[in-house]
Amino acid sequence: MASGFDSALGFTARRGPLALLVKTIVYGLLVIVFAGPLLALMIGAFTKVNDPTSLVSGGGFTLDNFTRAFDRGVLGYLANSFIVVGGGLLLQIAVSVSASYSLARKTFPLMKLVFLLVLSTMMLPEEVLAIPLSLVLSRVNLTGTLLGMIIPVGAWAFSILVMTEFMKEIPVELEEAARLDGAGDLRVFWSVVLPLCRPALGVVGIFGFTMIWDQYLLPLLVATDAQQFTLPLALRTLRSDEQVGIGVLLAAALLALLPSVLAFIAMQRQFMRGLTSGAVKG
Repeated sequence: MASGFDSALGFTARRGPLALLVKTIVYGLLVIVFAGPLLALMIGAFTKVNDPTSLVSGGGFTLDNFTRAFDRGVLGYLANSFIVVGGGLLLQIAVSVSASYSLARKTFPLMKLVFLLVLSTMMLPEEVLAIPLSLVLSRVNLTGTLLGMIIPVGAWAFSILVMTEFMKEIPVELEEAARLDGAGDLRVFWSVVLPLCRPALGVVGIFGFTMIWDQYLLPLLVATDAQQFTLPLALRTLRSDEQVGIGVLLAAALLALLPSVLAFIAMQRQFMRGLTSGAVKG
């Protein structure tokens, strides 16, 4: 009987030496493609290497790469990233749950047009919006501030879409029962609807965290000084610094990767519940 992983890859329940050989080759290639870059990153971050081609045969375990990365201001860039992703994610969740509650549980004129306009923003590449966004941020004096990196990511159509579709599946009878007990709109939203949306909040939290953390173009448009750089943007600066070795660069890249991994581990239960409930409803 084929396992879930075998089924996902299209394998049948066939057995025998040939089927085993094919599976071994496919699994080996998958490990090389997906785990190879991560393994090279970790080896390079903890070994003395000056050449990318010598990652595997590096010069022994060391933490010097991290020490040198800290000397280059990586902790400051990391702090900027946490401020931007923390503020941006809180704002994005607040906007998405309030907008989704209106779109999913209320009726108002031109509601479908508003929802269509929100979804249409997902089709616009951020490069198209770069110049208008830069002009607007400059006009409201947010250029050169971390707030200028937080506000533009506060509204994301993907988060609104996920929350709206999840809220539509919540039984109306629950709201009606709360209203019979005298609850108003705010009480129904806070005490009835929002607690039932925790799986969707897990999905929004993980995807929102990753989207904001990986932002490169927005910090590039907003930052006017190196002290305002987030870590993904600072990696580009470190890469162009001839005095920074590949080991230091890989150590900084590993520090940039860890928060996303830890966020997924912390929220994976809600994330899986959100995906599973969406699959059952579909």
